[in-house]
Amino acid sequence: MNENPYVFKIQRYSIHDGPGIRTTIFFRGCPLSCYWCHNPESQTKPLEISMEEMDKAADFLMEEIEKDLIFYDDSGGGVTFSGGEPLCQPLLLFRLLELCRKKEIHTCVDTSGYGEAKVLLKAAKKADLLFYDIKLFDEKAHKKYTGQSVAPVLDNLKQLSKQKSDVRLRFPLIPQMTDTDENIEGIMAFLKENIIYRDIHILPFHKAGEGKYNSLNMENYMKDIQPPSKAKVEKIKEQFESNGFNVTIGG
Repeated sequence: MNENPYVFKIQRYSIHDGPGIRTTIFFRGCPLSCYWCHNPESQTKPLEISMEEMDKAADFLMEEIEKDLIFYDDSGGGVTFSGGEPLCQPLLLFRLLELCRKKEIHTCVDTSGYGEAKVLLKAAKKADLLFYDIKLFDEKAHKKYTGQSVAPVLDNLKQLSKQKSDVRLRFPLIPQMTDTDENIEGIMAFLKENIIYRDIHILPFHKAGEGKYNSLNMENYMKDIQPPSKAKVEKIKEQFESNGFNVTIGG
């Protein structure tokens, strides 16, 4: 989007980014560099934004959002702020959440959970729903495959639970990385002991973003990794369900 350097894509008619038909706004900037990232173009430092620039960006995006009001009304949909990591641009995110609330547009923030706790908790209060990734439980593995510590992700999730924010967990199912019994057992034990959330979406790895790595001249760690089989997905679904979780595949 040339008109707005703070987001890199507006996707209309999304049906996998929250309830109903949605418009998904993809923010630039992300503190993680996940091996399996489907939007590697987002892995740039977000531009510094002044209040004046933020207002102009928010006004432009609201014009785009409001073009789809009829679809939100008919389907119970709304807007999802994704990325990249929307927490990287808190001023713009907060402003959009406030404007959407005034227009009675349902909002969802799709986050990795890696960010300042105060920013995340404020976003959670302003949004109607959060999608929250929980990828890897082990510190060493999290640093290897995402580039950052897992501690803020787990600590922030605890705080959201105490705040009783509306959160849906997301588990990226990545062969040879997140799909190990050790990782899944660790995640489930943490969730059961520390937080209130029991709804989780399993997101099987796919190769839709593969072509982007060549065009961006970035290393593709997943080029030889194939998506998990249906049997593997079902096995892990049953693993979560047998531990008391309500599981959705995709979405």
